[in-house]
Amino acid sequence: MNAIVDENTCTGCGTCAEICPEVFELQNDLAVNILGNDKTIPADYEETCREAAESCPVEAITLEE
Repeated sequence: MNAIVDENTCTGCGTCAEICPEVFELQNDLAVNILGNDKTIPADYEETCREAAESCPVEAITLEE
């Protein structure tokens, strides 16, 4: 699974980084996937990564299976 953050949609609320700091962090007031958009999320973090994406209030995170 990959997680892609849409910079144009993200409001920088930080919910994703709070839920799954292993994958997301805020940089310049926007969330980023610190593993890189083209990197596979480790299986250990898939559940919290999904929770972070589902919790995004503006749906800025797309998960690709």
